[in-house]
Amino acid sequence: MQRLVVGISGASGAIYGLRLLEELRRHPSVETHLVISRPAERTIAAETDYPLDAVRSLASCCHAVDDIGAPIASGSFATMGMVVMPCSIRSASAIACCLGDNLLLRAADVTLKEARKLLLVVRESPLHAGHLENLLSLARMGVIILPPVPAFYSRPKSIEDIVDQTVGRVLDHFGLPHRLYREWGSPPAGLPR
Repeated sequence: MQRLVVGISGASGAIYGLRLLEELRRHPSVETHLVISRPAERTIAAETDYPLDAVRSLASCCHAVDDIGAPIASGSFATMGMVVMPCSIRSASAIACCLGDNLLLRAADVTLKEARKLLLVVRESPLHAGHLENLLSLARMGVIILPPVPAFYSRPKSIEDIVDQTVGRVLDHFGLPHRLYREWGSPPAGLPR
């Protein structure tokens, strides 16, 4: 059993985190540990029809954001890494400054100190110099910055297609197979090879 920590912060785009959790359920060998920030609770309510309990039930384990004694706050709790999806600039900046005043931030800091994969799906636009400096600092620490930028070669036909492409890219980084989008070079559905 592998463990993956999933954080959902308060940035717009809560559906990205929810779709990731739905897809991770297709991988029975992956135990998901979810932490949702307080602003994310509000964003989930504003942007989706998912009740918070339904979101929590998508994960193997859900930890309260103020429970800094949770297993994911310790480096001795082995994981394959962490993804924050979506990741607000506030959360990204706090991670860049090594702050750990809630469980989402502490788990990200532990992921970094243990040299595990940390992937942030940063959802903000436009970006000013302070944002960019923090993101550069994170990249220099080895964090993967993966903004949810759609690839149109797959010819998305819906918002779901666009969301799934980003979720698939995250799964790619953790070596988890999926069928969420078409690889570059393969023909679009319905076209001859």
